[in-house]
Amino acid sequence: MDDIGSLDVRWIQGFTNKCIEFVDNKTVCYTCGSHICFLNLETKKQSVLQSPGRGIGALTANSKNGTFAFSEEKLSPSIFVYSFPELQLKNELKGAAQTDYKSLTLSESGPYLGCCSSFPDYTITVWNWEIAEPLCTQPQAGQDVIYLVFNPLNWLQLCALGTTTLTVWNIEKSDSFHVLKPSVIELPAKDGSFVERLVPPSHTVSDKLPYFGLEMPPTAISGLKGNKAESIVTKLCTKARVTPTAICWTATSELYVGCEESFLLLVDPDSLSASVLFNPTTADATPELRHGNFQGLTLDKNGLIAVGKESVVHCLQIKGSQIDITHTWQLEGPVTTVMYSPDHEILLLSSNTGQIYVLNPTESDNFLKVLDVLCGNFVAAHLSHTGKNICVSVRDSGELQLWSADGTILGSLSLQTEVTSMACCPIAHYAAVGTASGNVLFIDLNMEHQPRLVHQVHLYPTPVDHLVFDQEGHYLLTTASDSHIYVLDAKPSNRFSVIGYTVVPGPILSLSTQCVRDCEQVKVLALCNGQELTVFSLPAKNLAGPDCLDRHGCLSAHILKVSRYEVPHPLDSCVLGVSEVFANCREKKTLQRFQLPQDTESLSSQQVVQLEPEQEVGGHPLGPASLALSPHQLWLASVGRDGLLRIRETANMEQCLELQSHSRHLGGVQSVSFSADSQTLLTAGFRDGSLLCTDLRFKGVDADKVNRAAQYSQSLDNFLKNIFRTENRILINMPEWGQGFRTGAEKTEVSGGVDALDVTEQDESYSSLLSAPPSHPTWLESRREAVIKDDNEQYSEAKSNMKKTFKELRDNIQEMMRENENLPDLERLPQKEFNLFTEEQKRLGAMVEQEVKRVRNEVEWEILANCYLRDVLKRECWDSMKVKGKAIKAFYSEHEVKNYPLRERTEKEVEDLLRVENIRKLEKAACTQSSLKKSSDTTSPKEGEPGKESLEAETPVVTGSFSAQLGYSNPYIYDQFRLQTTEQRINQIILLQDVIYRIKTAFNTDFEAVHRQKVQELNRVKDRNTNIRDITLELDLKDTLWEPSLTSSERPEGLLTVDDSEIKAERYLTPEQKKEKEKKKLEEQKRLAAKDDNDKDRALDDMMEGVLEVKKEDILKIEIPPPEFVLTKPEIQWNEEEKKVYKDYEKKTKELTEEKEKYKKSLETEMKKLQASNKEATERFDETLTKLFEKKVKCEMAIYQEELKNTYLVYSVLIEDEMRNRELELKLKLEKTLAHKDELVEEVKRHEEDVELFQESYESVVAEDKVLDKEFSKEFFDVPNHVVDLLYKLFKRRPRVQKMRTETDNNLSLFKEQRLCGSMAPDALGKMLKAMEELDAPENIPEAVSQPVWERFCLVRNTKVKSEHKVKVKAFTFAEMQAFLHKRRYEVHATQQEIKNLSEGLESLHEEKNRSLTDIMVQVLLKQGQVEVYTTELTPDYTDCVHLHRTVVEDLNRTIRTLGDQKIASMVECKDFRKGIIRQQWEHRMLTMQIEDFNNKARDVQMLRLSEEQQDYLNKTDHGSRVSHQVLILEKTVAFQEKTHRQSVQHRIKKIEQLKRQAKMKAEKNTTVEEKLPNMQVTMAETSHIYGGLVSEANLAAREQKRYQEIVQRKNLEEFARAQGEELAFLWAEVERLRMKSFPSLDQLKHN
Repeated sequence: MDDIGSLDVRWIQGFTNKCIEFVDNKTVCYTCGSHICFLNLETKKQSVLQSPGRGIGALTANSKNGTFAFSEEKLSPSIFVYSFPELQLKNELKGAAQTDYKSLTLSESGPYLGCCSSFPDYTITVWNWEIAEPLCTQPQAGQDVIYLVFNPLNWLQLCALGTTTLTVWNIEKSDSFHVLKPSVIELPAKDGSFVERLVPPSHTVSDKLPYFGLEMPPTAISGLKGNKAESIVTKLCTKARVTPTAICWTATSELYVGCEESFLLLVDPDSLSASVLFNPTTADATPELRHGNFQGLTLDKNGLIAVGKESVVHCLQIKGSQIDITHTWQLEGPVTTVMYSPDHEILLLSSNTGQIYVLNPTESDNFLKVLDVLCGNFVAAHLSHTGKNICVSVRDSGELQLWSADGTILGSLSLQTEVTSMACCPIAHYAAVGTASGNVLFIDLNMEHQPRLVHQVHLYPTPVDHLVFDQEGHYLLTTASDSHIYVLDAKPSNRFSVIGYTVVPGPILSLSTQCVRDCEQVKVLALCNGQELTVFSLPAKNLAGPDCLDRHGCLSAHILKVSRYEVPHPLDSCVLGVSEVFANCREKKTLQRFQLPQDTESLSSQQVVQLEPEQEVGGHPLGPASLALSPHQLWLASVGRDGLLRIRETANMEQCLELQSHSRHLGGVQSVSFSADSQTLLTAGFRDGSLLCTDLRFKGVDADKVNRAAQYSQSLDNFLKNIFRTENRILINMPEWGQGFRTGAEKTEVSGGVDALDVTEQDESYSSLLSAPPSHPTWLESRREAVIKDDNEQYSEAKSNMKKTFKELRDNIQEMMRENENLPDLERLPQKEFNLFTEEQKRLGAMVEQEVKRVRNEVEWEILANCYLRDVLKRECWDSMKVKGKAIKAFYSEHEVKNYPLRERTEKEVEDLLRVENIRKLEKAACTQSSLKKSSDTTSPKEGEPGKESLEAETPVVTGSFSAQLGYSNPYIYDQFRLQTTEQRINQIILLQDVIYRIKTAFNTDFEAVHRQKVQELNRVKDRNTNIRDITLELDLKDTLWEPSLTSSERPEGLLTVDDSEIKAERYLTPEQKKEKEKKKLEEQKRLAAKDDNDKDRALDDMMEGVLEVKKEDILKIEIPPPEFVLTKPEIQWNEEEKKVYKDYEKKTKELTEEKEKYKKSLETEMKKLQASNKEATERFDETLTKLFEKKVKCEMAIYQEELKNTYLVYSVLIEDEMRNRELELKLKLEKTLAHKDELVEEVKRHEEDVELFQESYESVVAEDKVLDKEFSKEFFDVPNHVVDLLYKLFKRRPRVQKMRTETDNNLSLFKEQRLCGSMAPDALGKMLKAMEELDAPENIPEAVSQPVWERFCLVRNTKVKSEHKVKVKAFTFAEMQAFLHKRRYEVHATQQEIKNLSEGLESLHEEKNRSLTDIMVQVLLKQGQVEVYTTELTPDYTDCVHLHRTVVEDLNRTIRTLGDQKIASMVECKDFRKGIIRQQWEHRMLTMQIEDFNNKARDVQMLRLSEEQQDYLNKTDHGSRVSHQVLILEKTVAFQEKTHRQSVQHRIKKIEQLKRQAKMKAEKNTTVEEKLPNMQVTMAETSHIYGGLVSEANLAAREQKRYQEIVQRKNLEEFARAQGEELAFLWAEVERLRMKSFPSLDQLKHN
């Protein structure tokens, strides 16, 4: 369709503040979707440029020459450079960027463009956009760059603002060669201080011996290598810096830098220094500038303009380090961008909320708002179908805006809620807006400058997804995610009442309507679940009748006439046409057209009809896509996430009009809508914040389609004119929502009710109106509540009667149940017989059982998880321990001794230990053998020394621990003074770990013995306590018994088991467990009953209380009963017999009492003995535990000593590993530096050659210029001499510089033209020739000069001017090349210095490494320097004490320490001096050997024999004649050799002919021999066989003799090697003895 029509952009609106730039003095440009908008600040007119590519990325402009550049948003994007106002493409730059460009900048000094690409290359490139050629690139340099800007005075400086860094890139050039060199600016810390990086340059080397070894850089400690290591260390070892947010070049090529922390810095790019102009952390800082007021900066004639987070603009005057606020402006909101126009007359500000302000300081002191379109993403936009030609849009933040036909904003309304959908009514000037809270808002649009909310209804608890009016405005249909479609009356006269709802199967993806005027029906199409199409019809009138919907508001099925269809592939959007459906298939990415069946009367509402596409064409590559039909149903519009807008004819969908309307990179198009005449379309972007209005234009014959669309629009307007006039009048008279009176019918029908009115009265804003509270019911919920309320009112009497009947029935049943409980068992009914609701009880029981099952499952899973966790912990922390951790506590104190928990040694640990022990065995054997050989060669006085040394070596002072004294040392432990290699230290670590393991194991053995002793003592105490308890019971004492027991720390395995006594809750038993428990209880009762029936036991209990004899223990229970008469008669009535009986009774009673007293005493004595035994045994155990504790202390000391040695060894191994890492790092750096040096040397050579060639060209140009001076008089040979002199003076005359600048410079910028480094203006020659035109004017002709001569003179002078300009250009380029070459040479020198430093670092590292290997850290045990006095309970005697001041003791200790340090220093000095003596001896020997070598060389020189020629050469002084003589001899020799060669050639030719003849004769003989060859071969084979048998015996004897000689030779060699080995071992021992003799010994420490 491109040949028959087009889509033209009418206007575009939207502002994101992504980038805004001046393109001339009065016009700014900014991005808007896939377009660039140009806004004239005076006329406020707007023009648009559509991107030639896919979207717009970065944007920049150069207002000086009227150019702007932008990048596209796609893979491998291009950069387009355009001119303004022509909007013509100057060039397209195709760089190496793969994804996107982050920033662009144009230079004001020439045709140069800087760009920074995004992931993954992050390349900074500088282009010459006129020739589309990259000048220089720097890959991986812009990882954090967000903004680039050229220096206005020098295009060779490019500033890159990063997220946390600030870098100035210097462009160094040599003729046509350019290179980028970075200069990183060190920013201050967040407190305003300047600190250096914390990364140490190398390892620390000092003359003093560091206690903890060398200090290595973090890279060596971490083991990282390469650039990655340096970057990681830099991040870790760098203080937090300020964050730069804005930069601004000054007129002196310096930089103002604004920071997020409210700092203002001044940066000098040449010296790379930064100074703090404003520090908000100081006490005297200006309060107005402390809170983020440097987010945007621009240079002003009177100072610096700064904007920030607050809604103020400051003009600052900076003098040195003093900042004064000269002027302040107040704005409506905060701004983020500030800039001046090129002529510095207009100050422009822009904000993130969509406003642009301008200020002309010469005319006014107030800011003028030139643009106010707000910011945010559009949700929907529609063209009003009413007579007013306006556009309505709504953003996701709730901002509803009205736009005129030319794109001017008319008015806006802030709804203060999140919006999800919108639709415009065709019969009244209002819009319906759906919100995220489920409300539908009705906005009156009659007053464009002040829209108002007139109604709202709450329909859904979820966001409203779709709002659709039918074409004639009968109904408004809404949908959400709950599959409910609500039908609302669209007429304001009916107060937008909710008619009813219907439910469709599944979530609704698309909704559309089609009004059939002939049938007075409105057809509705809903796309459900992607593949189901639901079509139902609504009558255009009388839908609110009682037979149309039920009491809850659901529409009846006979009214809707539902038809269901199914498509073969999932769809994401569809629209309903006249008996056809247009849809977008998301799987096949095609547009499809389906034909609906005509006869649907016979189909039921549940029957599904399969549809097949009638036509299918290519759709949008990026989905989902949205579709829209034009009002006259002939054009189909489709939009997608690719940002394309396509228009097709519904009759023929093959052809289409296409327009890239929005950015594909930002989500494409959100919505599309047609105007009433179908000739204008309005699209809203998904995330680009732009609104685009386009005109649909046709050409030629197809213009009739436009007429048909206009006719349809006119007919529809005529049809709806009366309705519109009536309904719109009612709409205008409706009060604003919340401020007018509403009837009771509205309160019951419309959601909002009294609650919404109350909220409105409390708050006049719309914020509380539009978001319904969580408890506020929807329309359907209110309808259901009303139905329930009506039912309650209607059936209230019947309900009360039923409740009364139920109460009487319940009372009767309860009375029957009480009577049933008192009946006998045979007559009693079971409980279930009284249950009248068996099914309900079963249902409740099933629910309870299900809930119990669920809870049980949860508990079981929780128990299972806890069991798994317990098993893991037990396996890792208990089962894996060979020795479990436990403790022993004392009986009479809190003293506690713990053992050492130990794990089982791993196989690797055991293997390592065995390996080390085997190595030590071999080393000891070798050492013993060498010592035996040494002892055989030494005298008797020295024979006892090894034994003495070995004895001394075993003392704790030398070994450094008490492990040997405790008897737990490993016999293979190295001597501390012999640990010189890393392997020995690692072996020593393994052996020390074994010693520690042995100490712990031995102590654990003793610990277990003591633990068993305590258990035995506890058992004995328990037995004694049993006896004591029996005695206390017999004596009837109430004393508390002391019963010690094992605690949880002494018996830790008890923590893993749970006793029944620990469980407080009642145990739950299953029915099976309950039955088992009852069974056991019955068995126990039977057993007890059988026991009670034993006659013998019962008789024994009755007669003798269950025992056959009376025990002595029962004597206390014996009581002699008194005679009977004592109780019945008084004493005076007793007879003699009774008195006698009474005396016997008293005697027996007295004897029994005495016996009881004796028995009590014996029991008390026994109890005391038992208690004493308990105390004695426990005290004895406490003493044993004390001894164990003392042993534990000694073991701890030994273990700590061994661990300390182990720590020293591990640290030394780590230091050596770090030194190895440092060595590798230095070697890697050295290799890289050497390679870099080679590259620099090659580059310097190349540039030197270029400079030499250019110098020749420059000298030739200078010579040509000088020739012009010399040839001047020759050019005017026909002119008199005095005239020639006059002309020569004019020939040398040039225009003044000030005058030339006045004529040529019209720029009023703050940045004055400066020629930095001799820079040449690109149009300098043109300016000079233009200034020369005045000198060439006829009025300047001298009187003596004719016109022809003057013209000839002007030509010669212009030629001279051009030549001088050429010389200047060449001189500037030559100086530039020399400066470039000098910098490269300086880099080579710096690289050489770095190589030298690295080499010195490697050398010093090797020295330190050797030093660390020989200078061993040893551990020495010394006596404590303080005597502890043990205090006793008695008062100490101080009679013989002397009181001293504390300072005296401290001074004495300080003196002792000083003297000790001096002694150690003197010992070290002596050691170094002895080393110096040895070094001098070695040097002396070396010099002696060198003298001997020199003498030998002198002797060889004296004895050297020279030939006659050599002597002749040395004796003669005239070497020239000698050389000529030799040349003459050589010429004669050459002539003779040529003659001889010719003779030899002739001889060779003759010889060849003779050889050819001989070869012919030989060939004949060979033929004869070949014939005889087979017979000769047979004869030869037979002869060889015979000879072989004869020779084999002789060969065997020869081989035996040779083997014998080899054996003898091998034996001699072995004896020789053994002798050499012994000699070598002796020499090694001697070397070791001499080394130890010169090594400082610590043996004298024990004598001191």
